[in-house]
Amino acid sequence: HVQLVESGGGSVQAGGSLILSCASSGAIDSRQCMGWFRQAPGKERERVATIYTRVGSPDYADSVKGRFTISHDNFKNTVYLQMNSLKPEDTAMYFCAAAYINSCPRTSDGYPYWGQGTQVTVS
Repeated sequence: HVQLVESGGGSVQAGGSLILSCASSGAIDSRQCMGWFRQAPGKERERVATIYTRVGSPDYADSVKGRFTISHDNFKNTVYLQMNSLKPEDTAMYFCAAAYINSCPRTSDGYPYWGQGTQVTVS
């Protein structure tokens, strides 16, 4: 049974930084794709960043390129999202997601496993 637990959200002023963590357990196999998505009130859930943990290949949404960094610790089986130069438009609930597949989907419907989410508020 795959479980994802996020932590690290909070409130920060524009220009500040936050780091989110997602600890995973119960991985099905090594073809693991981990992703961060976010959803603001009244908006659809959107992809922020994904990483194929076996090879460490990150992929970012254009809106966060150059500001956010996704990484994975294979020993801790934890994925991180370092968020720098935060903007008010980054305010959203951030979700960790996992899929066991040969390449990382870019849409949320490609991920069958989800965490509970952690709130990020930028003012």
